[in-house]
Amino acid sequence: MIASLPMYDRPETAAANDALWQGIRDALGTGPEHLTREGDLWNHWQSPDLLLSQTCGYPYRARLHGQVTLVGSPVLDLPDCPPGYYYSVFVVRADDPRTDPQEFATARLAYNDALSQSGWAAPQNWATARGFAFTTPIHTGTHRASALTVAEGGADIAALDALTWKLMQAHDPFTTGLRVLARTNPTPTLPYITALGRDADAMRAAVAHAIEALPSDTRATLGLKGVTFIAATDYLAQPNPAPPPLSAPPI
Repeated sequence: MIASLPMYDRPETAAANDALWQGIRDALGTGPEHLTREGDLWNHWQSPDLLLSQTCGYPYRARLHGQVTLVGSPVLDLPDCPPGYYYSVFVVRADDPRTDPQEFATARLAYNDALSQSGWAAPQNWATARGFAFTTPIHTGTHRASALTVAEGGADIAALDALTWKLMQAHDPFTTGLRVLARTNPTPTLPYITALGRDADAMRAAVAHAIEALPSDTRATLGLKGVTFIAATDYLAQPNPAPPPLSAPPI
């Protein structure tokens, strides 16, 4: 069986994610001894051996819906956000004088992945609702790389998962050279998933129990408060923006 918690896993949170998994495994009474941290995520997510993982809302609605079972949606420790929802923050260099994301319509937008809800879909949907688009994307591969690219002057703006940004502020000194310009609209958080045919209710109960049993400082390290259930229809209702051009330059 495969278990992975890849979305907010970094060296500083690895031990906390390990503790969370051990709590889930104990509650389930089954599962691999250790989280899988190697290999292709799409192979993990689509494997019939998947016991538990976490994906992003955009991959779920674009490719995984009907191939996996929703387990639940994490409740993140974010201000001004309904349980089970999150948002992206637009970050720019601290010394950039522009005050509105619309002023960056033709500036260089660093994005982590074309199927990222927080890095690509959320900012483009936010822009579309205001009558414009970000037209000069730069592909970076990760949220951290997007933020670093902006900080170093290789791009001008990035939209980052708000919890990822919070973790970067705690652990990456370069973030002091960045500031938040605005937030996108809240959308359902990155869902926990399991393979088709598995008992999602039992899995969600195990996740809830494990989160509640964590020491408060471990929950704080993960920015995690609990788990709830958001229906697949709510994930599927989010619009899919036009993909970035094939000529979008990588860093």
